[in-house]
Order: sequence, then structure tokens, then C-alpha cells
Amino acid sequence: MLSADSRQLSLFDSLTPEARIAPPRRPAPSELPGAEPHSAPPGRPPAIPDLPGYRHHALHLPDGPLDYALRRSRRRTIGLTIRDARLLIQAPSWASRTQIEEAIHEKSRWIRDKLKSSQERLALLALQDTQWRAGGRIPYLGVMIELQLDGARDAWFDGDSRHPATGDCLHLPLPADSEGTRIQERAQAWLQARATEDFEHRLQRVLDRAGQQIHGWGLSGAQGRWGSCTSQRRILLNWRLIHLPAALIDYVVAHEVAHLKEMNHSPAFWREVERLHPDFKQARDALAQHHPASLPLF
Repeated sequence: MLSADSRQLSLFDSLTPEARIAPPRRPAPSELPGAEPHSAPPGRPPAIPDLPGYRHHALHLPDGPLDYALRRSRRRTIGLTIRDARLLIQAPSWASRTQIEEAIHEKSRWIRDKLKSSQERLALLALQDTQWRAGGRIPYLGVMIELQLDGARDAWFDGDSRHPATGDCLHLPLPADSEGTRIQERAQAWLQARATEDFEHRLQRVLDRAGQQIHGWGLSGAQGRWGSCTSQRRILLNWRLIHLPAALIDYVVAHEVAHLKEMNHSPAFWREVERLHPDFKQARDALAQHHPASLPLF
């Protein structure tokens, strides 16, 4: 257990994506809400039932229509957030609809990319119930393997657990009519055992390359970070990394080991990461597409 006062650097803390647009200038009276010159649908826009204070609006962009929910607040800037495949905007009272929609136009590419990613994630989450069953498929070291329930005494894997191939099966000691929660618990127990063995090997290999030593390491179940390193030279790695391709696991390990030399995210730190894992940029970009809380869904 890490002490509460340990200095700790973590990889990819969970943050809500947001873009902030500073006020370009003080608005003229004609631009204040209710006085904007551009046309708008008659009547008050409908509220979003599950988002108190937000009102629905529609905007036509060159690449198609875009819906957004707007809420007025005391903040000093216009904030754009993607949540559950919806664009949410919080804007100060001084901001006119014209200024808000100019901000949307400016960030339209970012918005479209984030909306697409959010929609894909929601579609995958809808498949959650179908994964934890006989014949369900889960990612293991970047490969989709199949779950089989055969009532055996222990869980066993019918392929090479170090180098799995598509179509390999994880056999769980459960009856065929087992509930999804029991299947998930047994599968995750096996995955955590594999993570302990696999990460130990990868961590030692990178430590040798770095010429570093640690005072211990362990698995983490954090919902918002892939790994962390403390000033006491202890490393934690999220066990859910076992779902991901080997290159992404190696990047996280290299990232945390690099903190043993540079307890920051300075240019010197990133040079050390690159020395330990030359293809780190590609792996970092790929890892950004995943979030610990959403796995094992791809």
C-alpha cells in the first residue's frame, strides 16, 4: 500500500475532453443573448431531460448539421465538452449565440472526431452483456479470444498464452448456464494471473535496459490510469493492460520506468522513454484510443 504523501506520477489520469475558447473581445450590446442578429428557430429551444439547465440547439456546418446543448454559467470562457456522444457547451452570460457558434466552427474538426469516438464507444458498451457468455469474445494481448464453459476443475487456455492467436479459447470451470457476472469474475481472475506473470517479465526487461532498480511493483485496478510511479520507486501497472497489444504494454512499462530517472514529463523524460521504447509515439497514440474503465471492449 502506498503512503498518502507519496509523490506519484500517473499515466493518463481520467479527464473529460474539453476545449476552452477565451473571449475574443467584449461584446457589443447588440450581441448579447436575445439580441443576436442571425435567425433562430421560433420559440424557446427544448431542454435536455437528463441534463438540467441545458437547452437544445441545432447548427448547420459545411459538413452537415450538428446538434448541441447549451448552458449558461459564470465561467469566463466558452467550454466545449463531448459526453455520451453529445456536444455540451457551457458559456458565460456575455457570449452571444453568434460567438458560441463561431467557437463551434473553429473546433468543428475536433468535435466531429470526438463525437465519432464517443459514438463508437457507446456502441461497444451496448455489447457488454453479450461478451460474458459461452462463445463470447474478449481481447487478450490484442487478440480476440473466445470464452468456453466446460465445467473443468481449473481455467485453462488452449493456445500459447504468451502469443495468443485469433480463435484460441479460454476454458472456464463453469456450467454452461452461468450468469454473466460469474463468467466475468472467473475470466478476470485468469487475466490478472496472466498479467502478473507477463508484466513481471516485461518490467524486468525494461529495468535492465534502463539500468534501474525498483523497491517493488504491483497490479492496479484504477479506473482512470494505466500506470504510476512513486518517489519511493514503486511502480503500479493496471491489470487491464493485459487486454492490449504487447507494444502498448511495453510503452506503459517504459513510461513508468523512465520516471525513475526523470520524475516529471520534461523533454529529458520523453528522451528517456524513447530510448527505452523507440516506437513510443505510435504506441502512445494508440493507447489514447482506450480507457481503463471501458475495457475489455475494443
